[in-house]
Amino acid sequence: MKKLGTKYLLFLFLFFCSHVALAQPFKDAIDEFHRLDSIAMPKKGSILFVGSSSFTNWKDVQDYFPAYPIINRGFGGSTLLDVIRYADETIVQYAPKQIYIYCGENDIAADPSISADTVLSRFKILYSIIRKKLKKNTPIVYVSMKPSIARWKYENKIVEANVQIKQFIEMQKNILFLDVHSAMLNIDGMVKSDIFIEDQLHMNAKGYKIWQGIIAPTLIK
Repeated sequence: MKKLGTKYLLFLFLFFCSHVALAQPFKDAIDEFHRLDSIAMPKKGSILFVGSSSFTNWKDVQDYFPAYPIINRGFGGSTLLDVIRYADETIVQYAPKQIYIYCGENDIAADPSISADTVLSRFKILYSIIRKKLKKNTPIVYVSMKPSIARWKYENKIVEANVQIKQFIEMQKNILFLDVHSAMLNIDGMVKSDIFIEDQLHMNAKGYKIWQGIIAPTLIK
């Protein structure tokens, strides 16, 4: 069977969005972004971090990269579908000079039956939206899905989805796949146990220090 094209997948997603109930998920988070923007709209041409809770919880991300203007628009619990839904509010309106995306892990955790192919298809939709609505050469960095103790049962699928997204990215221009996954594993291939807070899912400062070392060389002045 012929694979569905990205444009058709985007059409299906937009069709779905037009028929969902009026109550929208993450409305409070998006409203809070609106409130913050009304107080002080971030400067266009900043570096945008968008995606799920690994970015949301990085409250002091600016302190890790003091020489760069960072906008953090991660909203906890979000899937790729949610970032797609709110792409205008969390990405497009800021006209960033560089975009970092961390998302996909919640897609797998929310629906264990989901395939790596589906995660890739969702990422392709988000990628096509960014390319359509922002400058074609806007640099994008996809931060790989991380391993964690709490979600170790999904590790094989996370690795598979990471591989598929990386392969897609390698065929595109002005986008980079950034592997944080490998750096969060011990030499025996098991996830490090001292880089998470009590929930064994979200990172502590030691975990973010690993990310800092990997992200820093890729930031654009």
